[in-house]
Amino acid sequence: MTAVDAQRSAWDAFVFTFFNGEVARQYLPDVVHGLGVTLAVSLCIVVTGVAGGLALAMLRASGRRGIGLAVVAFADIFRALPPLVLLMLFFFAFPFINLSMSAFTATWLALSLVLAAYAEESIWAGLAALPAGQREAARSCGMSAWQALVHVQVPQALRMAVPPLTNRVISVVKNTALGSVIALNEVLNHAQSASSNAGNPTPLVMGAAAYLLLFIPVVLLARWLEARWPSKR
Repeated sequence: MTAVDAQRSAWDAFVFTFFNGEVARQYLPDVVHGLGVTLAVSLCIVVTGVAGGLALAMLRASGRRGIGLAVVAFADIFRALPPLVLLMLFFFAFPFINLSMSAFTATWLALSLVLAAYAEESIWAGLAALPAGQREAARSCGMSAWQALVHVQVPQALRMAVPPLTNRVISVVKNTALGSVIALNEVLNHAQSASSNAGNPTPLVMGAAAYLLLFIPVVLLARWLEARWPSKR
C-alpha cells in the first residue's frame, strides 16, 4: 500500500467514524427532538432567571438592610453552588419531602436560580454605577423612590448590564447539558443514547453541531451588544 493509499484509507476511516451519513440520517430525528427540548428549557431559564435577577436587584436597591442582606446571601449561595448539585438535589432529594418534579422542571428551576443570582449581581452593579444625582433629580421632579427606580435608574442599569449579562446567560444555559444526568431528553442525552445504540460517535458530532446552531447566534448577539451598548451610555 502506498503512502497516498494509506492516507486515503485513514481519511475514509475518520469520515466513517465521525461523519457517517447512514448513522446521521437514522438518528437525525432524535437529535432534532433533543434540540427542541434544549431550546424550550433554555428559553424558560432565560426568562425566569433574568426576570428573577431584575426583581432581586430592585429589592436590594430599596435600601432596606434586611432585604439587601437576604438578596446578597441568595446571590452568593447560588453563584457558589455547582449547578449539578442543585439538579441532583431538586430531582432526587425533593421527592422525600413530597415535592417530586420532572427532569425538565428540575433543570429549569436549578439553572433559573443560578442565572437569577448572576443577573442580580450584573444589574446591581449597573445600579451602583449610576451617579447619586440621577435619583435625586428624579425625586425633585415629583417622582416617588419607586418611580425613580423603575423609570430612571433601572433602564440605565440594564443598558450597562446587557453585555456581561448576555455572556452569563450563554454560560448558564449551556449547562442544560447537565440535564442528561437526570434523564432530561435534551440534545446531549439523545446524542449519547444514539451513539451507544449505533456504536458510532457520529450522533455526538451531530449534538455538538446542534449546540453550535443554537449558541452561535447568541454569541454573535453578545458581541454586537458589547460593541453597541457601551457607546450609548
